[in-house]
Amino acid sequence: MRNTFSATLYECAKADPRVYIVVADISPAGSMAKFQTEYPERFINVGVAEQVMIGIAAGLALKGCRPFAYTIATFSLYRPFEMVRNDLGYQNLPVTVVGMGAGIIYSTLGGTHHTQEDIAVAGAIPNMQILAPCDPLECTDATRYCATENNGPMYLRIGKAGEPTLTENAVEPFVFGKLRYLRRGEDVCIISYGVIMKLAQEIADHLQSTGKSVSLVSCHTIKPLDRDGIERALHTHKHVIVIEEHAPQGGVAPQTKQIAWDTAARCRLDTFTLKDEFIHNYGSYENLLASHGISRELILAKIGNP
Repeated sequence: MRNTFSATLYECAKADPRVYIVVADISPAGSMAKFQTEYPERFINVGVAEQVMIGIAAGLALKGCRPFAYTIATFSLYRPFEMVRNDLGYQNLPVTVVGMGAGIIYSTLGGTHHTQEDIAVAGAIPNMQILAPCDPLECTDATRYCATENNGPMYLRIGKAGEPTLTENAVEPFVFGKLRYLRRGEDVCIISYGVIMKLAQEIADHLQSTGKSVSLVSCHTIKPLDRDGIERALHTHKHVIVIEEHAPQGGVAPQTKQIAWDTAARCRLDTFTLKDEFIHNYGSYENLLASHGISRELILAKIGNP
């Protein structure tokens, strides 16, 4: 996904001289290296100075540019939080803060590189919007939206590398602020976003193989959340499942529960999130997800479809 982001941003920069990228200690490769080589005045590497990264991006936005601030997710949002809140949110500036490798993708690097709370943190900032594409194709759409249409501060939550294409045959297009049905069914609706959508698709495939009619939905825009779309999903399916790679507070799962309560939804609702814990074990991305209670087997066992 990061390569797709870089390639899309490079194409946007070719078309619009207002597009800048400010990075913090990222070694450019591929399309990012082309960006640096061809537009060196619009590629700024501040080193290990994330607060400066946000400050420079804010200054560029005040001059009419469309800057992106880009580094590993924990460092793009947590370390410079005060600047993200005051420089971007308070002034409502069109800066895209890119969190690369979000969630627990950096599994073996420990809690300092696990972005478990980013949606809650970013979502609490007034004016901040949040996009979390689920595959390279959605990443292209999201990046292009940020470069050409976005008018306020944005947190763009992307994966790292090797994510499969999941939306090629989606029944609906990418539209900012709206749920996107990748497939439509009548019995079960699975809502997810980001890299963990691959697991959500596996769950959907299994349920379909047992004879259920399954909707699979990408909630790529987390703020502003498509509350009407979630309400419709809750009221038109017998069973709704939310799967997200985020802490149990502040994400899509608790907001879906709130919408279900507020609208008196009668469907069964199951939510799967990361635990409210720092998991101190070493292993792969899948190992760490399982330690948080998220795996194909654990989810199917809980919903009664082993």
